[in-house]
Amino acid sequence: MAALGFRLLFLLSAVGSAAAASGCSSMAFSSNRVYATCVDLPRLSSSLHWSYDNASATLSLAFVAPPAGPEGWVSWAINPSGGGMVGCQSLIAFRQPNGVMGLKTYNITRYGPVAEGPIEFETSGMAAEQSGGVMRLFAKMKLPAGMTEVKQVWQVGSAVATGVPQKHDFKPENLQSLGQLDLIMGSISVSGGGAAPRNKYVHGILNAVSWGILLPIGQLFARYLKTFRSADPAWFYLHVSCQIIGYAVGVGGWATGLILGSRSKGIQYSTHRNIGIALFTLCTIQVSALLLRPNKDHKYRLYWNIYHHSVGYTVIVLGIVNVFKGLQILNVDHKWTVYFIISICTLGGIALFLEIVTWIIVIKRRSDDSKKAYDGSTSGGVQRSISL
Repeated sequence: MAALGFRLLFLLSAVGSAAAASGCSSMAFSSNRVYATCVDLPRLSSSLHWSYDNASATLSLAFVAPPAGPEGWVSWAINPSGGGMVGCQSLIAFRQPNGVMGLKTYNITRYGPVAEGPIEFETSGMAAEQSGGVMRLFAKMKLPAGMTEVKQVWQVGSAVATGVPQKHDFKPENLQSLGQLDLIMGSISVSGGGAAPRNKYVHGILNAVSWGILLPIGQLFARYLKTFRSADPAWFYLHVSCQIIGYAVGVGGWATGLILGSRSKGIQYSTHRNIGIALFTLCTIQVSALLLRPNKDHKYRLYWNIYHHSVGYTVIVLGIVNVFKGLQILNVDHKWTVYFIISICTLGGIALFLEIVTWIIVIKRRSDDSKKAYDGSTSGGVQRSISL
């Protein structure tokens, strides 16, 4: 029994030693590159190796990870403006069109196709290599004095097209590959839930539901239900309720947009932002004007109606346009854009059908009213007007 216990203990020790040896500390790099510190990153089977010279504020690093596909890419970045992809000062390694591994810099300013360009930090000694199913990138970065803690983001992708890295997967391990790195202490803290991506999707969902669905439905109530006399005043309360709910949801989406903007210094989507400001302003005026609505027989009611209809249709058109702008910025899977298009086309089809029905009813009603203007024909066949 003692011998068996000794053998088990020896086996467990050997397994533990092998596991330890397989970590980042066992890696060796070409060109005699040696680093003072390394950590096995918790996601994407990757590791980071670095030495930091406090006197010159220079970071020498190596990042190791398997790409998501044979022709894929790997990336490591510092995001000085916050967490997430936008704002990343990125190093991306991939096989160049000539077949040679290369490393390039990218300043990520939006969700969408990336473009090579200079980053905020001076870089040197850039190189990349691939062997054994993993890619390794090497670089030196000159950081601002005193920046000993950085927000790191690492990522892998499966494809490169015409020299441009394509978008990565949106699995949890991809979205959560970010966190804080202490260059002096050699410690990392990893973001657990990806708050920034969540806020972006919350922002998108709230605005798509508000400007893209609820407000157009409220307009349908006002435009078509009031044609039916039996629906008066129900159509008015349905219209007001739908618009107020849509406005409240839109305010929530607008507020999350302000939060995202404040956390993304230097990152601007001018057209999307300006349309959003215009929408919030117009819709606020529209809701407030409800309190100033004149009576039906008031001399200014006609002008109020013209204003109300004009602003209402403008808000709906701008809202739908801005939702498409937002989907483009988020760079979501194409199916979500298709779903939104289907929703808008469905509402448009309903509106077209109701428009036809409305005109049929209006024409028939006018015909009936014109007949009621006469009490029939005299014996001579001449119609005479009814006394009103």
